[in-house]
Amino acid sequence: MKQIARVSLVDSVVERLRDDIRSGAFPVGSKIPTEARLVEMLGVSRPSVREGVRSLVQLGLLETRQGDGTYVVAEDEMTVALQNALDASDEAEVLAVRRALDVLAAREAAQRRSPADLDALRTALDGRAAAVAAGDVAAFIDADVAFHIGIARASKNTLLAGLYSSFETSLRDSVRRTNCMAVADDPHGEFHDELFDAIERADPSAATAAALSVLDDHSGQLPDRRD
Repeated sequence: MKQIARVSLVDSVVERLRDDIRSGAFPVGSKIPTEARLVEMLGVSRPSVREGVRSLVQLGLLETRQGDGTYVVAEDEMTVALQNALDASDEAEVLAVRRALDVLAAREAAQRRSPADLDALRTALDGRAAAVAAGDVAAFIDADVAFHIGIARASKNTLLAGLYSSFETSLRDSVRRTNCMAVADDPHGEFHDELFDAIERADPSAATAAALSVLDDHSGQLPDRRD
């Protein structure tokens, strides 16, 4: 008979903290409790907590900031791996993958979105318009990213939403690079409105076409890197 492997206290700490991160108890961007507090919460020794936290730092889920504490920077290892892959990819590759994800997210969202999803998307669109009127670039980027990630969440496909969320940094860079705020009117607003309307009407074909229009409009403004 095969013996049951004993789980070390360090492994138990890693699994407990990983579960808390995934469940949202320690959301991305938040600071985890101090070492002393974790010892109290988990009922293990300081060395076990210290080693467990170190393991999660090495996995890329946590980041220790000298003199400040330890913060959650990713929900799981997949997100870290995807972000590393994105950082190593050129812009054309990233855009090609985004194109596929945008089409899938738009089509699925048109079929599965809830009233709450529509409210969130409308709030993001209103935020884009308000940011244009105020000339607030940071607010515009926040609202634009929230809109696109909101569509992925409205698909009700957790894997797709997770994959799309890993593109948040590249999404922000793309919006900033295309200089959407250089003119008084949002040059991409019409396409975003069409995408929202198609999702609201539960029209997958129209949502797919609108999603492609948004990406094609953005890609047309990217610098040509060919030699």
